[in-house]
Amino acid sequence: MAKETVRVLVTGAAGQIGYALVPMIARGVMLGPDQPVILHMLDIPPAAEALNGVKMELVDAAFPLLKGVVATTDVVEACTGVNIAVMVGGFPRKEGMERKDVMSKNVSIYRSQASALEKHAAANCKVLVVANPANTNALILKEFAPSIPEKNITCLTRLDHNRALGQISERLNVQVSDVKNVIIWGNHSSTQYPDVNHATVKTPSGEKSVRELIKDDEWLNAEFITTVQQRGAAIIKARKLSSALSAASSACDHIRDWVLGTPEGTWVSMGVYSDGSYNVPAGLIYSFPVTCQNGEWKIVQGLHIDEFSRKKLDLTADELSEEKALAYSCLS
Repeated sequence: MAKETVRVLVTGAAGQIGYALVPMIARGVMLGPDQPVILHMLDIPPAAEALNGVKMELVDAAFPLLKGVVATTDVVEACTGVNIAVMVGGFPRKEGMERKDVMSKNVSIYRSQASALEKHAAANCKVLVVANPANTNALILKEFAPSIPEKNITCLTRLDHNRALGQISERLNVQVSDVKNVIIWGNHSSTQYPDVNHATVKTPSGEKSVRELIKDDEWLNAEFITTVQQRGAAIIKARKLSSALSAASSACDHIRDWVLGTPEGTWVSMGVYSDGSYNVPAGLIYSFPVTCQNGEWKIVQGLHIDEFSRKKLDLTADELSEEKALAYSCLS
């Protein structure tokens, strides 16, 4: 029996990430090869013509799973009836701007989109915030959409997670699909902590720990961490544009695992609402290791946190608490 069509919203859909993301959704990369979708694409009025161009290309691609396209600059029309919302649109930091100015712009964007989602989205809509500062944008959205369950509002750290998997796979010259259970803790920023203490690699003689195979703690505790933390900046330097293809792909991974479940014995990283696990202050959107089943995520509990890791977890939590205070000060 054919599955019921799912409506997926992408904001900032005429931008770089949006342009990479919408064909992936239409092709079934996000929700599976048998899941029909209707795409809702939102962008700002100056991008209306470009957005229409993206719609034309989606029609031209003749995706069998794509059952309709809504391309609009009206936030209510965009949010009406959506089951999944991928919030890519935001206000980027420009030269000479203070952090508070950027935060203030994003607070007003996420405030209005939150209220539109709350009033018009389908019940149990799942939300993924991609636009930076992603964790704090997600927190603002949660604040202004109180009827959307807090467990349904997440932010993207899967890109960092996948970057960490990629670095390990390159270092060991193994398939990336054989590496699992790295963790990104904290903020999607340069204070994030990419943690390999529980990560393993599938080898011909069974699963082995990443630390045991790499045999270079100095690299794992320094260069590896900074490479993952600063990968976005390295891509901007190389491409003169920010990560788009990898961001879109990891957004698909995030939603796919959340909706369809993580493989047995594997966890992924998601920015979720902290409940105080691992002594992370409750009330922050913080990246944790999670498993997903039946459309619900659950924080992996009971992992040993050494002293080096504890400091890193606290440092990124402190930054998120500062961002939260800054965002709230923009509301007054």
